Amino acid sequence: MYAYDELDRTLINERVSEFRDQVKRRLSGELTEDEFKILRLQNGVYLQLHAYMFRVAIPYGTLSSKQLRRLAHVARRYDRGYGHFTTRQNIQFNWIKLAELPDALADLAEVGIHAMQTSGNNMRNVTSDQWAGVAPGEIEDPRIWSELIRQHTTLHPEFSFLPRKFKIAITAAEHDRAAIKIHDIGLRLHKNADGETGFEVLVGGGLGRTPFIAKTIKPFVPGRDILSYIEAILRVYNQYGRRDNIYKARIKILVHELGIEKFAKEVEEEWKAMGDVGLTLDHTAIEEVRSRFSYPPYEKLPHMPDELKQAAHDKLFERWRKNSVSAHKVQGYSIVTLSLKPVGGPPGDATAEQMDAVADLADKYSFGEIRVGHEQNLALPHVAKRDLPALFKALDRLGLATPNVNLVTDIIACPGLDYCSLANARSIPIAQELTRRFANHDTADLIGRLHINISGCINACGHHHVGHIGILGVEKNGEEFYQITIGGRADENAQMGTLIGPAVPYAEVADVIEDIVEAYLALRDRPEELFVDTVKRLGVEPFRERVYATR
Repeated sequence: MYAYDELDRTLINERVSEFRDQVKRRLSGELTEDEFKILRLQNGVYLQLHAYMFRVAIPYGTLSSKQLRRLAHVARRYDRGYGHFTTRQNIQFNWIKLAELPDALADLAEVGIHAMQTSGNNMRNVTSDQWAGVAPGEIEDPRIWSELIRQHTTLHPEFSFLPRKFKIAITAAEHDRAAIKIHDIGLRLHKNADGETGFEVLVGGGLGRTPFIAKTIKPFVPGRDILSYIEAILRVYNQYGRRDNIYKARIKILVHELGIEKFAKEVEEEWKAMGDVGLTLDHTAIEEVRSRFSYPPYEKLPHMPDELKQAAHDKLFERWRKNSVSAHKVQGYSIVTLSLKPVGGPPGDATAEQMDAVADLADKYSFGEIRVGHEQNLALPHVAKRDLPALFKALDRLGLATPNVNLVTDIIACPGLDYCSLANARSIPIAQELTRRFANHDTADLIGRLHINISGCINACGHHHVGHIGILGVEKNGEEFYQITIGGRADENAQMGTLIGPAVPYAEVADVIEDIVEAYLALRDRPEELFVDTVKRLGVEPFRERVYATR
């Protein structure tokens, strides 16, 4: 966990006070909605379909139990008793009254949580691998670098009014759990031939109306230079980014139009021209931030404790353990993923009671720490293997032990037309129906790893482009239709899915997905071949033929 210092606390409290005055002026009519808009966006407040939506940052996906309890308090006191965890390690509250927002922000500030720059044309929440610091084989904890970037870019005067929103993601593991290739800047921590730690820098990723996979702009930037290099990228974007057209304002469009070689040349020239601007990170600066991260006092534990051996006869426990429990870098410990995708439930939602209970379980079994992943699930990152049977029973009582992590019902979905004023179609009911169709765990296990992503509009908040199966809601003559893509992925081999055929009406979506899955089971050459690999091997046509044969 990272411990905020006095400067952090002062900054957050001053922003709360400032926003309280802005809300007061809006409610009195001194500010119009247009004048208030830019102020509320920089404090994470959207005007949605039915009410204001409040988005809170969870930097690099790490929460303390105290912070999670405070989020539960906000859900209970100011909202309707639940929150929605998003694909960018934030939590959203959909029903908060504007007059009460400053109080909610003040309550969060007491435990070091804020909503600064969770919206608006600025640097958004810096995200990372939800297993950062505990994943086996990691170069080092990427959250240290995430925090350095967060500190530098928060309220940076030069980058608070960019042409468009800007997102950075960091990973330090071989397997990319942070989806760095679909971000404006993706950073992969690695060591060069001399053993020096630094970053491969990728630029120009992003989804939405015009999706792109990020390209490598520089294979290696030493860690000490990463702030200045990021600043050089942002300066080039600030200078050349399209402010005249919102649809062409993202850096991905600039990179595409200039070409990666030309863009890289512009950044390199800007970086050299900056010279010594005081952004070089010496060892002391890096270690000062590193020292503010505390790590658990792990015990020396056996690899296979008696408690785990005794629980092996419990089929329900074993199914959950094999699905939701992952290897930890310290012997005797595990990483446990908590599915927020129950059968028939809205993906990513957690009630205040569940959040309080998870905080209690984190204190008891995970050194008071919780993680949030971009797949809209939670994780307890430091669970002793001996405690897994007891933890399973507790999670099962809470409805958080569904053994569907990375399976067909572990669906990523945006709020869609149920909440969002930009949406063309509903997302949540589609996800709920699909979880019912594939509720049988034996069937889900037979299908294997398969990611379904759903977006209610072209803005792609559900990351449908990179779903193994992607579902995009569109509007046709006042009715909800859905385009289906297959073959996308968001990991280290990221690619966009391919449209399988004509859009289908709302009532047929679940049937189409069932047909796609049945086609996969018939077409795969062995049980171990993943859906996305079958699509890669055969292409879209065999699926199209089977799915649309009777339509």
